[in-house]
Amino acid sequence: MSERPQVLLSCAMSVDGYIDDASPERLRLSSPADFDRVDGVRAACDAILVGAGTVRRDDPKLLIRSETRRKRRVERGLPADLTKVTVTAGGDLDPDARFFTTGESPKLVYAPPSAVPALAERLGDRAEVVGAGDPVDFAVMLADLASRGVRRLMVEGGGEIHTRFLTAGLADELQLVVAPFFIGDPSAPRFAGPGVFPQSPGRPMRLAEATRIGDLVLLRYLLNGNGRG
Repeated sequence: MSERPQVLLSCAMSVDGYIDDASPERLRLSSPADFDRVDGVRAACDAILVGAGTVRRDDPKLLIRSETRRKRRVERGLPADLTKVTVTAGGDLDPDARFFTTGESPKLVYAPPSAVPALAERLGDRAEVVGAGDPVDFAVMLADLASRGVRRLMVEGGGEIHTRFLTAGLADELQLVVAPFFIGDPSAPRFAGPGVFPQSPGRPMRLAEATRIGDLVLLRYLLNGNGRG
């Protein structure tokens, strides 16, 4: 078992780098064809991670949608769904969120040790709460996931989570879908926030694929030069 899983970041954004607008309704940046592509990527992973803010705002299920893909996983001896993972700083998570109530696979919550007792009591048997530093140390979290057999982790945001993985040098692949419009609202969330990124003009990412999906484009970058991804 490697010291950490292979980490794949997946995101759809506008041409100007936003992953949503500032309205209460979730903005759909993708298309049915791309949603199906993402479902196929999920089916090739062991676990899927979103931040606690995404759990609260979007209430995602994070399940594999295709019954065919689910059956193929079971035929290979894998669970039909991925292990779900989230990260929280303060423990503000609703046990009735669909993250916890859908799917049969394990749900893991990584939190500061001080937040673990109350959060574990609130979530009960719906999730396992793991102390991983204050703030949560992503390298510690990944090592724990590796010890649980997670070899490939898909990260679906939000922006703060993507930024943490990127600035820490803990991402191996970035799958970025660009939608053919602008948001232009500085109060809307962006794909990545400020930070010191290893991927600089002197050390750029490697473009492994550029694929047209209707009017969208998928850009698949490899971030590390160590053969991962």
